Amino acid sequence: MSYAVKSVSQGDRELIAFRIGDQEFCVNIMSVREIRGWTPATPLPHAPAYVLGVINLRGAVLPIIDLSARLGMKASEPTARHVIIVAQVKSRVVGLLVEAVSDILTITDDNIQPVPEVSSDLEKQYAWGILAIDKRMICMIELGSLFPETESEAA
Repeated sequence: MSYAVKSVSQGDRELIAFRIGDQEFCVNIMSVREIRGWTPATPLPHAPAYVLGVINLRGAVLPIIDLSARLGMKASEPTARHVIIVAQVKSRVVGLLVEAVSDILTITDDNIQPVPEVSSDLEKQYAWGILAIDKRMICMIELGSLFPETESEAA
C-alpha cells in the first residue's frame, strides 16, 4: 500500500484517515510508524475487552487494540481485509485494528470544526475536531487520550 505524499507547507497538518464501520476517523500521521495487514493476535488473560492480544513485530511484543471497541462502538470481527496501524502513543507503541486506511489528508487549522456540544463527555475526550471534506465527515482522534499513561499496561 503506497500513498503519494504531498509537499506540506508550514501550518499544514498531515493526517491519516481510516474506516471503522461506516465512519471515518483520522490521526496525526506523525504518530504512525507503519501500516500492516491483519495478523491474528495471541490473547492476554484479564486484558481489557478492547485489547485483542499481542503479536510479534520483528522481535517486539506489540499489543493490538480493537479501535472500534476502544471508541465504544461494536467490537470488530477481524478479516484478512482489516489492517493494523502501528502507532507511537506517548511512550509506547500499539497496533490499532481498523477496517481500512482510506486517505492521507493535508489540512490547515481552518478545516477543523469543533466537536459538537451534543457529543458525550467520553466522545469529546477522544475527539478533538471534525473535518468536513468533500461530503465526508471525519472525526479527528487524539491517540494520547485513548491510552493515558496512568492506565495499567495491557502487555
